[in-house]
Amino acid sequence: MVIGHNFIAGQRSALGSKVLRSVNASTREALAYEFHQATEEEVNQACEAASEAFKSYRNTSPEQRALFLEAIADELDALGQDFLDDISQETALPLARLQGERGRTSGQMRLFAKVLRRGDYLGARIDTALPEREPMSRVDLRQVKIGVGPIAVFGASNFPLAFSTAGGDTASALAAGCPVVVKAHSGHMVTADQVAQAIDRAVASTNMPKGVFSMVYGSGVGEALVKHPLIQAVGFTGSLKGGQALSAMAAARPNPIPVFAEMSSINPMLMLPAALKNRGDSIAQDLADSVVMGCGQFCTNPGLIIGIKSPEYSQFIENLTTIIDAKPAQTMLNAGTLESYSLGLEDLMTHEGFQHLAGQPQQGNQAQPQLFKADVELLLAGNQLLQEEIFGPATIVIEVKDKAQLIQALSSMNGQLTAALIADEADFSEFADVVPVLEEKAGRLLLNGYPTGVEVCEAMVHGGPYPATSDARGTSVGTLAIDRYLRPVCYQNYPQSLLPEALKDENPFNILRLVNGEMTRNKI
Repeated sequence: MVIGHNFIAGQRSALGSKVLRSVNASTREALAYEFHQATEEEVNQACEAASEAFKSYRNTSPEQRALFLEAIADELDALGQDFLDDISQETALPLARLQGERGRTSGQMRLFAKVLRRGDYLGARIDTALPEREPMSRVDLRQVKIGVGPIAVFGASNFPLAFSTAGGDTASALAAGCPVVVKAHSGHMVTADQVAQAIDRAVASTNMPKGVFSMVYGSGVGEALVKHPLIQAVGFTGSLKGGQALSAMAAARPNPIPVFAEMSSINPMLMLPAALKNRGDSIAQDLADSVVMGCGQFCTNPGLIIGIKSPEYSQFIENLTTIIDAKPAQTMLNAGTLESYSLGLEDLMTHEGFQHLAGQPQQGNQAQPQLFKADVELLLAGNQLLQEEIFGPATIVIEVKDKAQLIQALSSMNGQLTAALIADEADFSEFADVVPVLEEKAGRLLLNGYPTGVEVCEAMVHGGPYPATSDARGTSVGTLAIDRYLRPVCYQNYPQSLLPEALKDENPFNILRLVNGEMTRNKI
């Protein structure tokens, strides 16, 4: 079994002389495999193969693509214990977490297969001709959504399966009829290689065009991908700095393309008075567990806690301090992630507006959970330390004087992936006017829940106003993720023989369509 060569349309390629090594996240020792950084020629080959594959792949039927996605899911589920052990070595994530993540990854492939068979993603709309209409007749008009073309997908560090090589971006792009070229994440290249092999096997078993999937390794290749004229959109999950850089590159192209980047969110949680009075102790415990879950390496980690000044909120902070202080250190995904976490903590430690409440000093290659308290005036003034996430097991508490200042503080925040209310029934009516503020700030609003944990389902939104994402109209989790890689096309006065199947009078896909303003499966 070849490990470490780039995947170019069903072939393995190692033209470059630069060699990379993946490392054991816990010991920092290099693993056995060598990975060849892709050359400009190899990136170009991958993009050209994707463009060529698009010509036929976009015309495959929804059923054919559904079978392809299910084949990928089956291949992922068939990977053995050695595969899970490799991921755990590269990321320090526990096997139970990885087993769950694999199920989520194959599950979202199967979910998009259901979307394809259902057909609503096509958005089929038909307005039949009205030749007798006065004062002007209407021609026959029919609309359907088609894939935009080859997609560049960037693997994420914190979810080596669900947001990486075969993650949600890849699943939704393939479902849309778009080939993908993946830039493997350097933090788990062994994992990426095995997943890519599974996808290649599914490509072969379902007779898909070979260029429908490619994957390249190395630093610097991302820029070549985004700037390549054949790439038509980008899917990215990572840092604010990284997402901004890719967005700038894409916007500067002669033909600008969209970058769907999930970047930075501190995910505020509001602790309302009645809830704290009735169950403050359990809230402190549940919150602390959420903060340190997975070493805080979730896009939805609760990074800012806001409450109204009261004896109950003071007691809550005291309890949270005790619990966080007792939480053990954990190994982070890689050395770069730990370094970023340490630098973020240093910024808070040295700023006079922040008070360190809990957490042992950083030492070795593990991350210590930390708790800080910040002056609300910093948030009101737009201080950047309260606007950008610290990726790791840390959170910040803020105390406001009343509901008016609470709303003022929320209004001063940037866009978020999530915003949560911890509230009891007595809080609902008193703080109802907080909800519209949260609607403007976040993509997912939680009540009495903690944001860590994103369900893959039809109703999920994993997106939000900038800088949570680069485009708040989309989501990177859930079935609406497919919309990012589709565009509408209208056919005017086309004969039946030239129309896409979804728009033909006979409705061969038997899907719901909007025909003359009515939703129906009927033939025309």
